[in-house]
Amino acid sequence: MALCDAFASTYPDAVRCETFGTTPEGRPMKLLVASRSGALSPQQARERGLPVLLAQGGIHAGEIDGKDAGFQLLRQMLDGEAAPGALEKVVLLFVPVFNVDGHERFGRWNRPNQRGPEEMGWRTTAQNYNLNRDYMKADAPEMQAMLRLVDIWDPIVTMDLHVTDGAKFEHDVAITAEPVNSGDARLRKLGRALRDGIIERLAAQGSLPLAFYPAFVKDDDPASGFADGVPTPRFSHGYFPLRNRMAVLVETHSWKDYPTRVRITRNTVLDLVELAVRDGATWIATARAADRRASRLAGAQVPLQYEASAKVRTIDFRGYAYTRTPSDISGALMTHYDEARPQVWKIPLRDEVLPSLSVPAPRAGYLVPPAFAALVEPKLALHGIAFRRIERTQPGTKVQEWRATKASFAASSVEGHQRLTAEGAWAKRTQEIAAGTLFVPIAQPKARLAMGLLEPLAPDSLLGWGEFNNAFEQKEYMEGYVAEEVAREMLARDPALKAAFERRLKQDPEFAKSPAARLDFFYRRHSAYDARLNLYPVLRTDSMPR
Repeated sequence: MALCDAFASTYPDAVRCETFGTTPEGRPMKLLVASRSGALSPQQARERGLPVLLAQGGIHAGEIDGKDAGFQLLRQMLDGEAAPGALEKVVLLFVPVFNVDGHERFGRWNRPNQRGPEEMGWRTTAQNYNLNRDYMKADAPEMQAMLRLVDIWDPIVTMDLHVTDGAKFEHDVAITAEPVNSGDARLRKLGRALRDGIIERLAAQGSLPLAFYPAFVKDDDPASGFADGVPTPRFSHGYFPLRNRMAVLVETHSWKDYPTRVRITRNTVLDLVELAVRDGATWIATARAADRRASRLAGAQVPLQYEASAKVRTIDFRGYAYTRTPSDISGALMTHYDEARPQVWKIPLRDEVLPSLSVPAPRAGYLVPPAFAALVEPKLALHGIAFRRIERTQPGTKVQEWRATKASFAASSVEGHQRLTAEGAWAKRTQEIAAGTLFVPIAQPKARLAMGLLEPLAPDSLLGWGEFNNAFEQKEYMEGYVAEEVAREMLARDPALKAAFERRLKQDPEFAKSPAARLDFFYRRHSAYDARLNLYPVLRTDSMPR
């Protein structure tokens, strides 16, 4: 807190110390705005066409390398000791600590899988939210403040500063970025060049950087190798590509000592700044063009999820000699690394990343009925997604509705939500569109973000996070003795139904031995059955509503 004010006081021509939010425990969330261009506001940065970079520390406040590294680099840049002249050509936004309440939950060994510092903050917020699972659902007040900051400043690159968990090895930092395998095709080329440019500079600065997150395919087993992928938009570097902007995840290696990690983090942010001086104008122009292309996605197939293919290559990986022996403590195989014996591992890497789920974008947009508008509208507003309210009822409108053929609720809570996994498909129908319905057009720069939020099968959709669970819970039912009578009446008057029931009994043993399933067979075909059960309460439309 004092350091933020001190920077603004010492460099009044180049630094602003601002508060961009307040935590649940009442602490201010601080932002340093640094530039020697004279552009210290979003409007000034836009008017001058300057690249805005956001370096975010302490989203996990135990992984606090970014705070010290950012302050160190900022002082060096302002004093002309690092990247001389760079601040005349960029605007650097620096959030020293995103998770402020977690930072103040201070103690030794809060990160047992990490070497230093002696004391550190806590992974989650005072409300126990993991902010790096919250970008899309935006539950936490801290994330809501961050999204407002992002919407105002529109950074061309966001750099999220972390420390890994995981095994012991020689590599000291992982740099992953998107769009590289996802998002706008032309922006991918810049994302890959940015990632590779940072890695090249880090290697020249003495690091052993990786271009993928080093998590073993099989936990605690180095021989299982690695698989690359695209993070879902609950994560920072999965979220920003949906806005047609670039994001870099920095993960220093947890088993390097703290001064080493801070130095590497400082170098990484410096590398980003220097690349922005060189390439920032191209980044901005390409991102603006990506905004225009996103506004023309109507009807196009849009990937929503990705995974590594089965294609494998063998890589040399700088590890240590290790053994895996049975443990008398856990009863499982225990891995022991010998840091005195560096060793090159030849292990598999799957890094061909392909779409695993794609859907066609609606030709006009999405419709959110009035009953759910109050739930969805704040989410749209937080993400800066354009929408409007339909003022008059519109009868006889052609729409698409999505009904789940299967829906299952998670057995345990995730981030305070009971997630929903569903299968289903869109189908055409004609219905009245009520006044007060929200229309979310697909013709907008944040079209991918709108689809990520509103497409039911998207991995971090509102449906996936359980926001619409009520729609998939059966609330009305038919008593067994009533269903028995109804079934006999239906069988007596409908020979085709009788034949279908008898066929199902013969072909489906599980059905045949379940009294509940047999009675449900008839209830589902009765007029009393809930026609809205498993119906997703958001529609798609191919025509613009009035």
